[in-house]
Amino acid sequence: MKIYNTLTRQKEEFVPITAGEVKIYACGPTVYNYIHIGNARPICVFDVLRRYMEYRGLKVTYVQNFTDVDDKIIRKANEENSDYLTVSQRYIEEYKTDAEGLNVRPATIHPLATENIEEIINMVATLIDKGYAYASNNGDVYFRTNKDSSYGKLSHQPLEDLEAGARIAVGEEKEDAMDFALWKAAKEGEPSWVSPWGNGRPGWHIECSAMAKHYLGETIDIHCGGQDLIFPHHENEIAQSECCNGAPFAHYWMHNGYINVDNRKMSKSLGNFFTVRDVAAQFGYEPIRYLMVASHYRSPINYSVEVIEQCKAGLERLYNCRDNLSFLMKNAPEGEKEGEKEIRRRFGEYQDHFIEAMEDDLNTADALSALFDLARDINSTLNASSAPSRNLCAYALDLFNELAGVLGLLYNQKEDQLLDEEVEKLIEQRNEARKNKDWATADRIRDELKARHIVLEDTPQGVKWKVEE
Repeated sequence: MKIYNTLTRQKEEFVPITAGEVKIYACGPTVYNYIHIGNARPICVFDVLRRYMEYRGLKVTYVQNFTDVDDKIIRKANEENSDYLTVSQRYIEEYKTDAEGLNVRPATIHPLATENIEEIINMVATLIDKGYAYASNNGDVYFRTNKDSSYGKLSHQPLEDLEAGARIAVGEEKEDAMDFALWKAAKEGEPSWVSPWGNGRPGWHIECSAMAKHYLGETIDIHCGGQDLIFPHHENEIAQSECCNGAPFAHYWMHNGYINVDNRKMSKSLGNFFTVRDVAAQFGYEPIRYLMVASHYRSPINYSVEVIEQCKAGLERLYNCRDNLSFLMKNAPEGEKEGEKEIRRRFGEYQDHFIEAMEDDLNTADALSALFDLARDINSTLNASSAPSRNLCAYALDLFNELAGVLGLLYNQKEDQLLDEEVEKLIEQRNEARKNKDWATADRIRDELKARHIVLEDTPQGVKWKVEE
């Protein structure tokens, strides 16, 4: 598999540190509010990365943190006359609700910053001992940026360019404007922990470095996140981790592109800021997931009502293919017919195209196209007139679900929904009425089911039904 490495700005063949195993660290949310659709992109994209690597037989350890103490969390708690723990725990649970709705699998480990204070303090102490960090008179601890000769290598900017516009804020006791906080001295009314430099709490960047080291080791395979995190967050992570550990931090850095809303940058001030919860309430979660995988992860994407409606339509085409295939399989004859081996071979080519796309820097857009190509071929080849065998239908259905599953799509199992006993009885009664040519009763039952959003379709193979939203 080739991955575009932000560090080298080129596609590189992915070679894991340990054969057959992959260690991935993904920057998670700061939990002070509901996640917005911009947050949803890295969450979905790197869930696909994990799924695909597991699909190819790799053992993946996937770590995604929660930043559960931060200025924004503290501010939210103060607004609510609450405390940081209440706020962070609430929005961790809200995150889990949205992640489940988006079909994002829980990480192998979801560490909290506040669970790793000891690891953070140890890392800060090591940086001070090595001369890469210093404690100021007020208890803040800063990283000496100009002591790291490779600083700026991820954002590909020399330190002197990065320094332009940097300022020392009132109350900060930095040696240089580019130095960044590793530890923040306690302020009245804020949560704090005991440290060698006085009570305080961790800076934002050091949390991820300490958690990545604690759960994955000094050097990891892949570090990923949104493009907005390249500088300063990931740049600072590299600096503090490599200066502390004396080893490369991550071999590959992956960053997804931005999301615009109606072709404009998403912003509360512009009134185009949408949470995942808000969009899901109107359109459902799965169209959001579809949107995130329908474009290459490094390309910018645009959210609009028209685009999300197109995503819904695309999903409906895929669901229809699967539902039709499921129904066909239930009534198909056993055994394999002449010529079906060639059809299997042809269907297998779509799997090859899918894998080829995913191997090329996780090109989910082309992979999704391969899935649609498979759906078209299934629809045109396997139908009531061609009377395919059950074995062929099962093969096609398994392959279709397999590829959709790698993308995390088609997880609303409509074809597996079980009618309750009352509805099943109504369908049986309608079938009996039709046999007896009691059309009035059959039509009445059909209308009753329709009122419950259960639509029936009479086919030569029997009654086909689906639940309409």
